[in-house]
Amino acid sequence: MMILKLVRTPGVYLLGFMGSGKSTVGQLLANRLGWDFFDLDDDIEEQAGKSIPEIFAQDGEPKFREIEREALTRRIRMVQAGHAMVLALGGGACIGETCMERLSNNGVTVFLDCDFDTLAERVAQFEHRPLAKDPEQFRKLYESRRPSYQLANHRVDAASGTPETVAATIAALGIF
Repeated sequence: MMILKLVRTPGVYLLGFMGSGKSTVGQLLANRLGWDFFDLDDDIEEQAGKSIPEIFAQDGEPKFREIEREALTRRIRMVQAGHAMVLALGGGACIGETCMERLSNNGVTVFLDCDFDTLAERVAQFEHRPLAKDPEQFRKLYESRRPSYQLANHRVDAASGTPETVAATIAALGIF
């Protein structure tokens, strides 16, 4: 039985560091639930009319964060209107208690937890991660964001197992 909060505000927000599998797991979870899936990074690129690396290079991180906040607000409003969705957030989308409280008041937050070495290995395969270019900065960023992620309603180990297993673990949390 779905918890009452999800009946009123049917949103599942996937949080975690870059490379934790939010987009892949989110799509699988949404398919399993019969809900829509959205990736906040896609919303940002659509709104800006350019890729995230281009936004960082041309406009800087503050402009990126502004667009990100606007995109997140639009998705939360959809959830508040009863649109059931799984939303994959960017790694820095919800740093700070205020954002986490807002998400928790409008659905359920799930932290896809991965150890640093697994994330570094996954992210090394991609050129499009502007905040992952410097390994030392990447580690500092990881360590600085973990406390915010740990404020999520649920934590799921996303380092071991397949994306399908992680989605099944979330589906089995007893919240749906």
